[in-house]
Amino acid sequence: MAKTLSQFFILFLVTQSLQAELYTLRVGSGHPAGATVYSTAMRDFLVPELKRRVEERTEHELRIIEGYAGSIASVAETLEAVQIGILDIGGFCTCFEPAKMFLHNFQYFVPFGPQDAQLSIRIGRQVYDQHPWLDTVMVENYNQTIIALGGFDNYHLGTVEPWDSIDDLQGVKIAGAGPNLPWLEFAGVVPVQSALPDGYMAMSTGVYSGWLMYPSSYFSYKYHEPAPNYTLIGFGAMGGAAVITMNHNSFQRLPIEIQDIITEVGRDYELWASELLDERQSQGLRDLQNSGAFVRTLSEEARRGWAESLVDFPNSMAQEANSRGLPGSEVLNTYITLINESGYQFPVSYTIQ
Repeated sequence: MAKTLSQFFILFLVTQSLQAELYTLRVGSGHPAGATVYSTAMRDFLVPELKRRVEERTEHELRIIEGYAGSIASVAETLEAVQIGILDIGGFCTCFEPAKMFLHNFQYFVPFGPQDAQLSIRIGRQVYDQHPWLDTVMVENYNQTIIALGGFDNYHLGTVEPWDSIDDLQGVKIAGAGPNLPWLEFAGVVPVQSALPDGYMAMSTGVYSGWLMYPSSYFSYKYHEPAPNYTLIGFGAMGGAAVITMNHNSFQRLPIEIQDIITEVGRDYELWASELLDERQSQGLRDLQNSGAFVRTLSEEARRGWAESLVDFPNSMAQEANSRGLPGSEVLNTYITLINESGYQFPVSYTIQ
């Protein structure tokens, strides 16, 4: 017997209800959105774009639970939180995983690189594309895939006390994220591993007396209040030093059309975040100057001397990676070559064996 129109309509509704699904994802980072650019880009671009594009282009819907500033996982816990599924998508700095993600810190191993984030992140993406190992090792060892690269704007040095020459920094305790602390060896400082949320109180109470930090966060975390002396050195923007990863099981359970959207939004995030980084870098410098901080530029002579002291650092890090069974020489050679080809000129020439 032929089906009536009402029966066809009921069948259509049942079919649609079976196909359309509401998927819930937990997204977060240890750093706060607003103060830290890569987290801000997660909140203001990644999350709304994922929801919008899924709603517009599929029958499905995303419900996203967000947790920044360590409300779900701290800066040093995010990789593990994504690995076990506490977070479906997490953002973090590779600098907080010096053992598990040693070679993913390749940008930190080549100081005095590109000064703007857009070029730095673009080159970071090229390195990832030419070395798929950087992605596959995350899936195989930590059950997550890198869906987007973020980063940080140009690193400079803020201190509690003013200094005139590099000799004045001898014995001064300076904090940093970890892989960038060797940059300070030339100045004879005492390096201290720390994290952004701890810096204000630590410098206020004398635990240490300065921070290696980019302008966007130096101002937004109010570091200029306990440490108002900000010296522009130009250690470089770190494109790819922040990563957005997704639990591999969470990714695989989604329909292919949503997987494709996540990949697409991830690539778009890189452009959006890099532009925001450069904007926030310029704004951060203006804000520091307007707030009464003492902003000055290190002389070219002193900067070159600092760079010459680190001329062997990239190769030593490449060899350390090689000794761990990682493709250190290949990755760092690619990174340096791409920077040279971009037209940017290092103050010294780095050679990787």
